[in-house]
Amino acid sequence: MYRKAAPNLSSILNRKIEIYQPVQGDENELGQRDIAEKLIDTVYAAIVPQTGTMLHGRAADTVLTRVTHKFIIRYRSDLTTDMYIRYGGQRYDIIYLLDPYANHERLEIFTEGIIQ
Repeated sequence: MYRKAAPNLSSILNRKIEIYQPVQGDENELGQRDIAEKLIDTVYAAIVPQTGTMLHGRAADTVLTRVTHKFIIRYRSDLTTDMYIRYGGQRYDIIYLLDPYANHERLEIFTEGIIQ
């Protein structure tokens, strides 16, 4: 039987996202530092909503219960869970990073949508 080939990675990366990292801003008159954001990179990604499938059957207070979206990008090793993604005016905090099959081809970024 004929089996359809898996889609090429470049064919699913159809949304432009921005990756940010919080940094310490300038010091104010009280000697405190504001939190600023630093643009790390703008990359193409696939966006997969996860709310319905990830929450079903999960125990309370696990990492995956907070996941609302998954972003798939080309692999890169410089991302951490203190960073966040902006897409369409919405902020998505990075909760978990996964390199499926550990082949350094793609990176799956599990995020939580933040209401602002």
